[in-house]
Amino acid sequence: MISLLLDLANIFGGFLLAIGLLAKIPNVGDDLAKGAAKLAQLGWLIGIVALVTAGYYIIVHLTSGPHLFHFEVVGLITGVLLLTDRVRAGRNTQDPVAKGADPFTTAIAVFGIIAIIVGFQGLFTPG
Repeated sequence: MISLLLDLANIFGGFLLAIGLLAKIPNVGDDLAKGAAKLAQLGWLIGIVALVTAGYYIIVHLTSGPHLFHFEVVGLITGVLLLTDRVRAGRNTQDPVAKGADPFTTAIAVFGIIAIIVGFQGLFTPG
């Protein structure tokens, strides 16, 4: 159950992080941006779930093995980025979709796409 929460947090958190790039997709970008605007209200909760579940698995796998998995590292980074974005939201008045070609924002969006892929991979990985 906890691994399902981690995978879903990676998928939804990655979607929120990647919306800057996903909104540029022709014919569907506007709809994705509307969906992200609704989901963004729960961004802080998704970030907390990602941090807690990833932290749990990191502790378990570092202490009792077998080894650290990429699902956990991506979940931890996703949670930190979502909560950092939430903390900065009060100071940042720009729409995340309307941001320009800021290299940091682009890197976060690319990481968001990676988090989506890792989340789906986690859903279909046995164990």
